Amino acid sequence: MKTLAPAKINWTLEVLGKREDGYHEIRSVMQTIDLCDELSAELSDSPVFETAKGEPLADDDLIVRAARALEGGVGRALPVRIRVTKRIPVASGLGGGSSDAAAVLRLLNKLYELELSDEELATVGAVVGSDVAFFVYGGTALVEGKGERLTSLRDAPETWVVLIVPPVSPVSKTVSMYESLTEDDFTDGSNTIAAAEEVRHGKVIDDWHMRNVFERAAFECFPDLVAYRYSLLRAGASAVYLAGSGPGQFSRSTDRAGAERIAGNVKAGGGKVIVARTVGAKEATAVTD
Repeated sequence: MKTLAPAKINWTLEVLGKREDGYHEIRSVMQTIDLCDELSAELSDSPVFETAKGEPLADDDLIVRAARALEGGVGRALPVRIRVTKRIPVASGLGGGSSDAAAVLRLLNKLYELELSDEELATVGAVVGSDVAFFVYGGTALVEGKGERLTSLRDAPETWVVLIVPPVSPVSKTVSMYESLTEDDFTDGSNTIAAAEEVRHGKVIDDWHMRNVFERAAFECFPDLVAYRYSLLRAGASAVYLAGSGPGQFSRSTDRAGAERIAGNVKAGGGKVIVARTVGAKEATAVTD
């Protein structure tokens, strides 16, 4: 049994403030794209979690944690052999680990015929990581709270994106980004609400509404990101946006040819350049035998 684990971009990402529990209150429109890891699952006498090369995954890997969280949720052992082929750059702001976790929940739900709803899987996923619930649903969604409250939207109009991922692997990157925020970075979330309304009406999100709270913090923490941004602009991108909490960045194009033209012109300076398209919920969450 197989499923793809798509990456994501944030059309918007706003922080409204810090909560009493220490987390930040976010509001974001998130979108799956067709840059994917691939996971396979088969029944096993004992749990096995490994890479495509047969290397075991660490106990704190989100794949392992998701499987154990689901076992705890249903109150029974679910021994399985999970193998993951990684294609999404790690710690890039594209959500690869969280998407892998959601993929495990989908696979186990199907493999063991648990018949859990997406809502039930998302509840389990939220315990594993803030973005996991989104990946259970896929497509385009308004995400609120600390990432666990979702409102699925109609699939956004198909858009091509050019990603550039710098060759840096910051330690505890997301935590560092949130710690770098100040009250001046907080907003009321109105750009995200406006973006969600545009999606609901079948429109492409206006550049004006595509705000990311981490722009200032990311470029202060990683000054080299400026060079990668300008490499996309010089290649023909009209605007460049931070992917999640970075350091990945992306630009938009209305068609594949335009995206590939930009990608071909990029002088990446060691960064990875990837062309991808947005994918809807059905494609993002399909499981095949």
